[in-house]
Amino acid sequence: MADTSGLSLELTPQNLRNVDRALRAEEDGKQLRKDLTKNMREALKPGAAQAKSAIMSMTSVTPHDGPALKTAIARKIRPEVRISGKFPGAKVKAFKTKNLRGFPNAPKRTNRASGWRHPVYGNRAVWVQQHGKVKWFDRAFEGQDAHYRRQVQFALAEMVNRIASRS
Repeated sequence: MADTSGLSLELTPQNLRNVDRALRAEEDGKQLRKDLTKNMREALKPGAAQAKSAIMSMTSVTPHDGPALKTAIARKIRPEVRISGKFPGAKVKAFKTKNLRGFPNAPKRTNRASGWRHPVYGNRAVWVQQHGKVKWFDRAFEGQDAHYRRQVQFALAEMVNRIASRS
């Protein structure tokens, strides 16, 4: 078993890599890795729900026959956890909306103050500037980042204790 006594519980990429190495050394390391990533994702789920709620509260300008913009963006907001690789960490991410009316960057564009430009439906020669709900994603986590960081650290500490208790 790998030595975990020198592992601090601070959430850093190096510490995640150390935990990953310790998990690989265990005979049921694959299951332990799954448990760790699952627990870290669970710690971030309330934040993802807040971000989804924030985009769903954006006002709609006009109804149309296409897919719903807010719903498609909300569906693409998920917690993401990586405990190995070049950039290990845990975050809530709004993924691209690939098949949404030719608007793959909808999460990013609706979040920014300058908005986005698009052609008017039915008249491709006329373009308009449209604004979403400014910083809806960023404001969903305002004042909460320390809480979510602590929750992810608890999940990491629980796994470190689980590995250490086996020796």
